[in-house]
Amino acid sequence: MKASAMTITVVLALTGCAGKTAYRGACAAELEAAWAEQSLAEAEGFAGTVSYSKAMALLAGAKTQQQFEAFHGCVRKAEKARFYLQESRAGR
Repeated sequence: MKASAMTITVVLALTGCAGKTAYRGACAAELEAAWAEQSLAEAEGFAGTVSYSKAMALLAGAKTQQQFEAFHGCVRKAEKARFYLQESRAGR
């Protein structure tokens, strides 16, 4: 009886870990791409300062979520940040 309870506990723990890391790679890739776009927007002299400010806030939030292993939220925020960086570069 105790062995099966231990097995269930181990399986549940491993499942939780797998779910936590599902978006780890995507989070890192999105953040890397967003920071590259941020550098480009800065070098070009961004025209849309409101969009740029939104992007920077989202990037800070994405980085925080990455550090706390909230990878799915990190991906969403980084994707939104990239959108706002594109808007900023377009002058919107």
